Amino acid sequence: MQQFSQVNGIGQVELGGAALPAVRVDLQPGPLNKYGIGLEDIRAALAATNADSPKGYLNQGNQRFQIYTNDQATVAEQYRDLTIAYRNGAAVHLQDVANVSNSVENVNNAGLFNGKRAVLVILHPSPSANVIQTVDEINAMLPRLAAALPPSIHMQVALDRSQSIRGALSDTERTLFIAVLLVVGVVFVFLRSVRSTIIPGIAVPVSIIGTFGPMYLLGFSLDNLSLMALTIATGFVVDDAVVVVENTQRHLEDGMEPLAAALRGSAEVSFTVLSMSLSLIAVFLPILLMPGVMGRLFREFAETLSITILISLAISLTTTPMLCAMFLRHDAEAAKRPSRFKHALESGFNWLERRYETSLTWALRHARLVGLILVCTVGLNIFLFVVVPKGFFPEQDNGLIIGNIQADQSISFALMSKKLTELQTIVQDDPGVATVSGFTGGRSTNSGFLFIQLKPLSVRKVSATAIVARLRKPLAAIAGTQTFMVPAQDLRVGGRQSNAEYQYTLLSDDPAALYAWMPKIVAALKQNKNLLDVNSDLQQGGLETDIVINRTVASAYNITPAEIDNTLYDAYGQRS
Repeated sequence: MQQFSQVNGIGQVELGGAALPAVRVDLQPGPLNKYGIGLEDIRAALAATNADSPKGYLNQGNQRFQIYTNDQATVAEQYRDLTIAYRNGAAVHLQDVANVSNSVENVNNAGLFNGKRAVLVILHPSPSANVIQTVDEINAMLPRLAAALPPSIHMQVALDRSQSIRGALSDTERTLFIAVLLVVGVVFVFLRSVRSTIIPGIAVPVSIIGTFGPMYLLGFSLDNLSLMALTIATGFVVDDAVVVVENTQRHLEDGMEPLAAALRGSAEVSFTVLSMSLSLIAVFLPILLMPGVMGRLFREFAETLSITILISLAISLTTTPMLCAMFLRHDAEAAKRPSRFKHALESGFNWLERRYETSLTWALRHARLVGLILVCTVGLNIFLFVVVPKGFFPEQDNGLIIGNIQADQSISFALMSKKLTELQTIVQDDPGVATVSGFTGGRSTNSGFLFIQLKPLSVRKVSATAIVARLRKPLAAIAGTQTFMVPAQDLRVGGRQSNAEYQYTLLSDDPAALYAWMPKIVAALKQNKNLLDVNSDLQQGGLETDIVINRTVASAYNITPAEIDNTLYDAYGQRS
């Protein structure tokens, strides 16, 4: 754990199905009663066994000796001969009244990986961590850690959340590359000149690459939002370059020299390009000023897009005119003898122009009908806006399902461990599941967690939501437990983990009213057929044994409530 916590980007390391090593002392009531030794006597003796205080030093001639003693007991062998009391002149040792063994602090822990006993090491990234870089550092250190472990212990990666991030970034990068190619291709089709196409082909990548500098200064990273902004900006930044190129080409066709045409052409459209860029930025201004979670979420998107447009503006008024002066030429003879390709494009454009002229003439002759169609279209849009399902974000399928197991509050740890094994077996038998890891115990004995890694989508053929629906019925057949499974989402809003995608937090100044209304609300929500896995984290149904202290009698024997509590904890708890 210590080596994992030292990796840059790791915020928390959590263990599932394990506890810290310790010496375990299981007391035997029979021998204790025989020797007349109380539980508090044992606890006091154990507490006095270890000490950690200065012992001083000795000076002998020119040397100084630091004094150390064996006042620290760390293994079971050192505790077994500990003298607890004396009876009939003989010492009573700890091993006479208890079983002493090397164990762990809490034995109520169980972890499984694909049905085998395991200890789960769960790594949580820090808020500002580069997840991919952090995962790469962890993968690099795993062989070294595995070599230091005994041969009987095997280390295996159960879940890797960076795979979905890598896949999403790869898809977005591919989309960005295709978008640049399509934009350059469309420009070539309409300009019908290789020289004219080279200029936007240079301006677009330079504008995108130039955005990386301000992104770095603002602390942004290449994530889905920033890459989406760059992809959308591809269609915006090409407009500025095309406007300058077309105006410069027009002056070249009028007989001007390339340098003069570039200077005059860019000067004429400079205000137009400026107004276009500022208008585009103004469209995204509401996103920049949006408050709350949505504002924080989309601010990086809006700022990246705005920066790209501003850089494109600067390039279109500086670099693009320079490129026009270097590359653009007007060949009058070639214009008179166009190639077959250019002739085919020109014929196609002429045909489109004639069709547009025909349709425009018809629309102007039937103005009332066109107006009626416009009104109906607007009305249809309003109707569709009302009836189309709405949500915050679409559900993501990143190949990971999180399962939360809730059992009866009175369940024992032994039975809960058995239930975990049964549930994991059912999940593992599903054809779409690759690996299953889970654990129970620790802070709560009636709950557990499952981490389900799915096979690639090309293999399983169905979504994570469909697998959850498929597993819901067989998991519900396990009596005494409820298993709530949700596809893991990279984007989570809310400070608490829940058993479903949506949660409501109820607050009240009156705990009695809160406890009374919570079951009623849950029961009412379960009546809605559109809702699944309705549950509550309110747990007040556990079994308990109440011990009533007779304070008068206890006082007569000089026994305080604190001593009674300590004795009960010694007998039935796991004191550490």
